[in-house]
Amino acid sequence: MIGRKQIDYALARLFKGKAFIIFGPRQSGKTTFVEQLLDHVNKKTLYLNGDDADVRENLAKPNATQIAQMLGDYEILFIDEAQRIPDVGILIKIIVDRFKKVQVIATGSSAFELSGKINEPLTGRKYEMMLLPFSYAELVNHTDFLTEERSIEQRLIYGSYPEVINDPQNAEEHLKLLADSYLYKDLFALEEVKKPLLFEKIVKALALQVGSEVNFSELAQLVKADQKTVEKYIDLLEKAFVIFILPAFSGNVRNEIKKNKKIYFYDTGVINAITRNFNALNNRNNVGSLWENYMISERKKYLQQNQIEAELFFWRTTQQQEIDYIEQRVDKLLAVEFKWNERAKDKIPLTFIKAYPDAETLILSKTDRRNFLTVS
Repeated sequence: MIGRKQIDYALARLFKGKAFIIFGPRQSGKTTFVEQLLDHVNKKTLYLNGDDADVRENLAKPNATQIAQMLGDYEILFIDEAQRIPDVGILIKIIVDRFKKVQVIATGSSAFELSGKINEPLTGRKYEMMLLPFSYAELVNHTDFLTEERSIEQRLIYGSYPEVINDPQNAEEHLKLLADSYLYKDLFALEEVKKPLLFEKIVKALALQVGSEVNFSELAQLVKADQKTVEKYIDLLEKAFVIFILPAFSGNVRNEIKKNKKIYFYDTGVINAITRNFNALNNRNNVGSLWENYMISERKKYLQQNQIEAELFFWRTTQQQEIDYIEQRVDKLLAVEFKWNERAKDKIPLTFIKAYPDAETLILSKTDRRNFLTVS
């Protein structure tokens, strides 16, 4: 079993008088993560699954007496797919406040739904953690550096979801099922997406222009929809952990682009599943954008797994000078260009260097990823 980097983070926050909530996309390994976590603590655990109708019915209107009967002498309550349980925030609040010896661990697939149900009831009563598909660092730790380096084409084409890593022979089938059935399940179930065909058009359009700046008005014209609907669906995709957005970085240069955005997917395999393109890298024309998406999403995992706070951007001027990735921390500014073709002559624009002389700058090829994805 592949070890997860955040096990120690989670262990350090159990039995501290707060609930522990794990967010993340469907199929990212949240249930398996909790099972690994429970193996470390060896406490009597009650398991409930929010997908089960009887669980939802029995916990629809929680009260202290009912909860006491349910908990008995259990020391941990594990609620999987917690977002499916009505008033789950109130349920967890009662347990945290009145049953202080019981540790609640809950998982949820959709940030917008679960956080909406728990944020107000659980203010000051919870720790949160996001679990994404396997990271480069986790895969290196499981095998070794050389093995993972040899798998670079596999990662760019099929990504790093647990099922894909554990059953690579059927990776394409797993990804198609994920893209067709699981990624948007919560959105459709909530009836947040009233136009599924339009939604799928938007997702595909985003997958086809990874690495390019996204203009919502132009995207709306492309899919023949109004801009507000497009923006709403993109927001839902972000909250369901399918995509994330990088805004433009601006500070000292007058002609810096300030309003545009770039959209990336948390997993490159999902991009290829949406576009139905699993061709080998030497038979496709989007390798550079896949590489850029992979490096930025993996860096995002690295920062998140190591609890490093940073704001992420891209940079461009009206004269088309650009940098793929800007990372801003309290004490550090990092600018990175990603190049798949090691013979390409990329460089950090002089305009940026003059405007931000204290920034660290990097140009990373496919053989340079190790430190960037494992060292701060």
